[in-house]
Amino acid sequence: MTSQEPPDTSVPARWTTSTVHPEMWMDPAEDPRFVEVELTDERSTLIDYLRAYRLTLRMKCADLDAAQMATKSVPPSTLSLLGLIRHMSDVERSWFRRVMAGEVAPRKFSSPDDPQGAWTGAVADDAVVAEAWAAWETEVAYSDQFVAKTSDLSTLGTQSDGKTIQLREVLVHMIEEYARHCGHADLIRERVDGRVGQ
Repeated sequence: MTSQEPPDTSVPARWTTSTVHPEMWMDPAEDPRFVEVELTDERSTLIDYLRAYRLTLRMKCADLDAAQMATKSVPPSTLSLLGLIRHMSDVERSWFRRVMAGEVAPRKFSSPDDPQGAWTGAVADDAVVAEAWAAWETEVAYSDQFVAKTSDLSTLGTQSDGKTIQLREVLVHMIEEYARHCGHADLIRERVDGRVGQ
């Protein structure tokens, strides 16, 4: 851009609610992810990291309307915050209901016939947003309940290819999956309304 060209008004100004650190989402003292939990063993560590990443994804969607939730990142990507909620609902459902609990639990938002459905169906509609949140909250609650009642992290689940996997590896994978997508959410949210922060 030359000095004669007007600024791109479609690009939002960067902002944060933090008064201490300009690159943080909010002040550490107000951040609900930072709780005084003593991580004494493998179980408590895995559960708390997963809790914090789930909460991060929820926070990245705070105070947005349906159009903002459905805003795509950059062409030609289909990534949106709403798509991430729908996708993670399916991921939670797949790992904990199908693999670990052995339930017949097809994905809610995508399918073999429509593998991109979680993303392409993430349209700017209040009902679609409400459905996504309700599904995600249901699956997170199920996952938490399954983990709480399963004392042994070596408990095995069975994947679609017949291979077994331990609950501890599923939890590590879920942390990895949320961490990856929270990085996407950082950038999408900043593009939507300029809010910055990890």
